[in-house]
Amino acid sequence: MEIANTAVREQTRQNADEEALAALVSQYAGTLYRVAFSVLRNTADAEDAVQEAFLRVLRHRDTLGEVRDHRVWLVRIVWNIVLDRKRRAKTRPETDDVSELARVLPADGLSAEQRASAAQHHAHVLACVDQLPTKEREVLMLSAFEELSSVEIAAALGITESSVRSRLFRARNLMANLLNHARSLR
Repeated sequence: MEIANTAVREQTRQNADEEALAALVSQYAGTLYRVAFSVLRNTADAEDAVQEAFLRVLRHRDTLGEVRDHRVWLVRIVWNIVLDRKRRAKTRPETDDVSELARVLPADGLSAEQRASAAQHHAHVLACVDQLPTKEREVLMLSAFEELSSVEIAAALGITESSVRSRLFRARNLMANLLNHARSLR
């Protein structure tokens, strides 16, 4: 009888784990994809990174109850995955895929010319982001693209909140200078 009770408890625990993981996937897959895509700029690679992140969560599901903020924890996991991939690749394509940019831009009510212009502007902004020093680029992407707070960014990157704020300040100033410089060249 005790063996049967133990088996039932184990099955109940496994079902609860599966439900918790399904809830995490449902709630955070989009956010993690956007974080991964903002770094990798490739749909398939971003999807692979998100899948790898959830596989890591699956392997460490016993610690799920100890996690205070699942969003920050998951962003940190996917962030580490994409940075590892970038380090391994050591190269980045010189141009972004314009068709991919067009896919993520709103197109309702825009002419083909307006969509092309928006895609070019989007590519230009991303190119300016790429010119930022790594530390500033990281906090800007998490703040602007993922709308994480300074506290959440600090937790995701393992730095202090004041470091986040100062890096964000420098990143915004550098972006303004880069965009103004590009505008003056036109």
